[in-house]
Amino acid sequence: MFLQHLLPPGAYWDSSLLTDRILHALMSSHHKYLPAPNYFKCVQREMVPYMRRIVATWVLEVCEEQRCHKEVFPLAMNYMDRFLSVEPTKKTHLQLLGAACMFLASKLKEMIPLSAEKLCICTDNSITSQMELLVLNKLKWDLASVTPLEFIDNFLSQLPIRRERCMWTGIFFFFFFFFTNFY
Repeated sequence: MFLQHLLPPGAYWDSSLLTDRILHALMSSHHKYLPAPNYFKCVQREMVPYMRRIVATWVLEVCEEQRCHKEVFPLAMNYMDRFLSVEPTKKTHLQLLGAACMFLASKLKEMIPLSAEKLCICTDNSITSQMELLVLNKLKWDLASVTPLEFIDNFLSQLPIRRERCMWTGIFFFFFFFFTNFY
């Protein structure tokens, strides 16, 4: 299949996951993992949307530098937004939150996850296990999120055009739009 090279080692492409039934299941369950759309107004007192954008850019840079699996970044951002939807957070803790969410997403999606030592270097030794536990508790240990990336393979399989050529362009514009214009 055209996305086989994106799978982690040992994983096999399963075209049976590109059915309408799977798409409907994704669409019916994704709302459970959406952050509150107004958390900057209702929950957060110190933070404003541009601060989230700065941390999102930093998380993306770390994911690219560390060559994380393609699902780590959107999953980390989902965790961060869901956390910020329920827990007032100081702006001085935002990078720590981003690092903890990236650490959790990496543990879930990577065969060899990011090491705490690497994240300590990226955050000037500010990552702590307490933040990781706080995130887990606020998310009620529910880390099996449905992210926009889950839909892309299904949508691309429905297109009647040559998929290899349009795949990266579509993914880039989708994520650029979603993550930079979230608020």
